[in-house]
Amino acid sequence: MTAPIATALLLVSAAVAARRRRRSRLPAQATIISPRRSTVIARDGGVRSVQTAVLMTPRDRLERMWGPANLENLARTYWRFLTRVTLGLIRVVYGENERSVILLVRPLTLLRFEAPEYVLDGDHGTVTWRISDGLLVARGGRGCGFLRLDVRRETFEGSDQAIVRIELEVANFYPSIAARFSMPVYMATQSVIHVLVAHAFLRSLSTLELAESRVKRLADPQLTPAVAIDGAPSADATL
Repeated sequence: MTAPIATALLLVSAAVAARRRRRSRLPAQATIISPRRSTVIARDGGVRSVQTAVLMTPRDRLERMWGPANLENLARTYWRFLTRVTLGLIRVVYGENERSVILLVRPLTLLRFEAPEYVLDGDHGTVTWRISDGLLVARGGRGCGFLRLDVRRETFEGSDQAIVRIELEVANFYPSIAARFSMPVYMATQSVIHVLVAHAFLRSLSTLELAESRVKRLADPQLTPAVAIDGAPSADATL
């Protein structure tokens, strides 16, 4: 039994070492800083969950990336990641002034959002999707919550490194699982999955590889620093 155990340990050690080498070559280092209890339940059953990471990257690279177009690209990167991590089972479909997260086919709409709202002002940017409805939303919670990506950069005088703080927040969300079953069931299922996916997404940003937006609402270089609501593309276009 000694030889198989030793072989397994060597394989695990090699995998860990390879992962460390791969991370050292990435253009940014991503660290999750969310507290252990990052999901909070209000007395009325509303859920707020915030997952946070900090990325450290060369200052000049961040300067080249920081702008309205890449804020929009970051939003698309999140939806693309969600599709990839679920092996295509979940995808995002554009409608007229809305975004739908569907499972396999359109009748199975898990979440439906209003068109995203973008704000980029100086060193701070946000993308907000207001939740309309969907199978995962309790009837009494329709039109109440939102999903938000919040990005803030910090640079230090005399340093060639910069830090980007990224938060993925769901707030005022009323889950249908909690309404139909119980809040403990929601916390043990959908909540856990959401946190795991959010952390995986935030870690994936260490590559600094952003998907290109299909809408390109914010691609105009003449945009002012503060950006308002995004328009919708042609109906039923898939992200």
